[in-house]
Amino acid sequence: MSEYEGFRVERDAHGVATITLDDPAKMNRVPIGARDQLGQLFGELGEDDAVRAVVVTGAGDNFTAGGDIAGFLDRDPEYLSRLAWNVAAPERCPKPVIARIRGYCLGVGLELALACDIRIAADDAQLGLPEVGLGMIPGSGGTQRLARLAGLGRAKDVILRRKRIRAGDALAWGLVSEVVPVDGLDAAVEGALADLAQLSPLALRFAKRVLNQVYDAPLHTGLELEGLAYGLLRTTHDFREGVEAFVEKRPPKFEGR
Repeated sequence: MSEYEGFRVERDAHGVATITLDDPAKMNRVPIGARDQLGQLFGELGEDDAVRAVVVTGAGDNFTAGGDIAGFLDRDPEYLSRLAWNVAAPERCPKPVIARIRGYCLGVGLELALACDIRIAADDAQLGLPEVGLGMIPGSGGTQRLARLAGLGRAKDVILRRKRIRAGDALAWGLVSEVVPVDGLDAAVEGALADLAQLSPLALRFAKRVLNQVYDAPLHTGLELEGLAYGLLRTTHDFREGVEAFVEKRPPKFEGR
């Protein structure tokens, strides 16, 4: 797929795919059809060995002010009941996904960002889930991910009162991993990508999978899956290379196998 509704994707020579929500005239609103396309795209990027990491961002001064509200009336209730599946695509993608956030990050924008692995925000960011003001609720994972990350009480306060979360609070609540000045946002994202580029793609894939799959599981289940993943990694080239490089006091050369 090369034509997308409301966003574009670019790939660079370093294995980074950047998805840009791109409709600045409407503050990068996300059309209803774009959700299916994003789900498909993340599936393709996850299977592409040339892609090492993905960045999700918005064109201009905003991540996105939310979805195309009128489009919801064109879809039936059964379709709307499954909105969270496509918006969760960054979480299912085996590659690390970074949300680059500035300005408005509202509605489906926040839901999409919360499904990413690393969220880096500019200090002008405003996060929120204002759907109750439209007679609806956050329907693409917002109620669940916000409560798990920020706590049930905070999630209720934000959602029921349509409160905006400023960048500093987002950092304190664990919703973003870093807050930087607007003019330092690109450098911060590049720094995170540089960190990831030094690491084994296999180790990153396994770590993300274990963290996602057992986050809500009992401790003994998480420890079991962690141990199985660790043992499986022991059979790979990258595991051996990492150990040997450490012993030989040299930088490792990971190959993703």
